Amino acid sequence: MSIVLALPKGRILDECGPLLAAAGVTPAADYADESSRRLRFPTNNPEMDVIRVRSFDVATFVAFGAADIGICGGDVLMEFDYPEVYAPLDLGIGKCRISVAEPKDEVGLTDLSAISRIRVASKYPNVAKKHFAAKGVQAEIVALNGSMELAPGLGLSRLIVDLVQTGSTLKANGLVETDIIAEVSSRLIVNRIALKTRPDEIAGWIETFRHALAARSLAA
Repeated sequence: MSIVLALPKGRILDECGPLLAAAGVTPAADYADESSRRLRFPTNNPEMDVIRVRSFDVATFVAFGAADIGICGGDVLMEFDYPEVYAPLDLGIGKCRISVAEPKDEVGLTDLSAISRIRVASKYPNVAKKHFAAKGVQAEIVALNGSMELAPGLGLSRLIVDLVQTGSTLKANGLVETDIIAEVSSRLIVNRIALKTRPDEIAGWIETFRHALAARSLAA
């Protein structure tokens, strides 16, 4: 039975290319083609297939055993916190941060120490709730999967919690970062049951990626 590697669609997929090459994994040519209708791809290794899924779904595929290993953003791991997932390697790609942002004209108008509740738009409800709970504030979450930056200006929420890379989208929409919750990057993740039932294969791939990381570091 083939090892299944789950990769995220989008920006991180492009960053995965050099790492996969360093690990000796060459998927079918259309794996990086967003217009391709295929979602499962063979590789040059007959014992490994690659699947391409939404970045937010990689951890779920691995946690429930649909994939044995995956490459997943730290933001997703923080949000879902699956006990079935083990994340042995920080791959150093997809670097960004989870941040709190608000309208630049309203910075300083809300004193979190003086309120007990605030409305926050985010696709990270668990992360946002934990962050504000630590400050003694209950976050009322408005769940959005995109266009978060519109929420404050349209009265949907006071703040947003979102993934930030350069901050240019925030700036273009009149928002500024006011708190960084966590710096994140992509990690190699594995299913804990697969690691127990197929230890030689899964541990072997962990070491393969570990050596690929080391080789890329030396080359840099």
